[in-house]
Amino acid sequence: MEKEKISNNELKELGINELEMLVSFSRVANGLLKHGVMAKPEILANLEALIDDPMPYALRKGGKFKNLADGILAMRREGKFLKQERSNFKLKEEIADFPVWGLEHIEVGALAQMKTAVQLPIAVEGALMPDAHQGYGLPIGGVLATTANTIIPFAVGVDIACRMCLSIFELPAETVDTEKDKLKNILVDHTYFGMGCTTKSYFDSSLFDSAAWNETRVIRALKNKAYAQLGTSGTGNHFVEWGELTIAEGALESVPAGKYLALLSHSGSRGFGGAIADHYSRIAMTKTKLPAEAKHLAWLDLDKDEGQEYWIAMNLAGEYASANHHEIHNKIARALGLNPMVQVENHHNFAWKEKLANGTDVIVHRKGATPAGKGVLGIIPGSMSTPGFLVRGKGNAASINSASHGAGRLMSRSAAFKTLNKADIAANLIEKRITLMGSDMDEAPMAYKDIHTVMAAQHDLVDVLAKFEPRIVRMADPREKPED
Repeated sequence: MEKEKISNNELKELGINELEMLVSFSRVANGLLKHGVMAKPEILANLEALIDDPMPYALRKGGKFKNLADGILAMRREGKFLKQERSNFKLKEEIADFPVWGLEHIEVGALAQMKTAVQLPIAVEGALMPDAHQGYGLPIGGVLATTANTIIPFAVGVDIACRMCLSIFELPAETVDTEKDKLKNILVDHTYFGMGCTTKSYFDSSLFDSAAWNETRVIRALKNKAYAQLGTSGTGNHFVEWGELTIAEGALESVPAGKYLALLSHSGSRGFGGAIADHYSRIAMTKTKLPAEAKHLAWLDLDKDEGQEYWIAMNLAGEYASANHHEIHNKIARALGLNPMVQVENHHNFAWKEKLANGTDVIVHRKGATPAGKGVLGIIPGSMSTPGFLVRGKGNAASINSASHGAGRLMSRSAAFKTLNKADIAANLIEKRITLMGSDMDEAPMAYKDIHTVMAAQHDLVDVLAKFEPRIVRMADPREKPED
């Protein structure tokens, strides 16, 4: 059987034409392949990224690609090996119309990104939610339906299957005041935050018995990391919080009208999802050459191996994100000594196989958007001192059955640090009776849009069933690098 190789033609497709560099690239690439250090798609993706920007590779001491990066930098100083932009696919010349909710509250950058997304040759429909703001590739709050055999890793997002989960307990809302110290201690004892944080005890780790963890080489390599981080939360806007839930009569069959103690969490697929996103987005950008403005919207073909691998990994990340939340909520419920009456959850940053209203089969990417099909339950949070809402989707076809996933950022993290005042933030938390553990100025309530304005802008997308008001909030330590 002939051994797999990376051919000179494949390297030339990356723009490597100078003979000396071609020999060097071939030696490194085929050496890594021969010794099983990396799979072929991963090697090509790294070489593509290195050519785009050699500096990060040159700065890595002892990195596998350091010598190649140094060589490119040296040649560029001599005016050689200047990367040429290549594009195998052109964008549509006409920009398709797409509906926007809350247009007056959406920044120009997010609109520009959405316009580029609907120009993709594989784009079928698009929509922009009222919490939208500029992201990476597809804007946060962007919904994009593509042809049924295509999936865009960066339109799913880096934190694959980032998720909300709400547990409603049969305890009066004032428990958050009368048992404040107990509830605080439960959060301290049973929640874990941070980039590399792990936990050593598990409520239920049966997800790791699934055969899916052996499906691909990439998944197998990440299994131990995923296991170590089960039941932990990320940084940035990820949280676990106690609050008061006010629910109307008949909103949920099993919950009478009233005010209850509730637990709300926001987290995703942790390092596992992040590594999957990084790996397959690089492959997509190698396989699918697009104009510079659309570069990060490169797609994978679901009829090919790399597309199927990503689909399997993405769906496993969805199950893992759900298991993360269940682990957190189950541990906390056990510590509280009471099982929840109801638990509601949904994820965003995901892609689903769906049909449009006209029957067309598509892949729907919701990057920071909540599924809102007819009758579908979801949770739309505000900020650490403003309400979140339990909602039921109306199945609005124009929004591709979607709604916002939160209030959305009003200002960037750097702008928050530069412009917000610590005293004002502290006063706001006191006024709203918020006990805060962790977080920093970039997650201050003032850094977010007004959740009431956002909800008003999407009254035709969801019905509000209940209001959740946060009271005891735990987030990552200040200055932790955000990974939302």
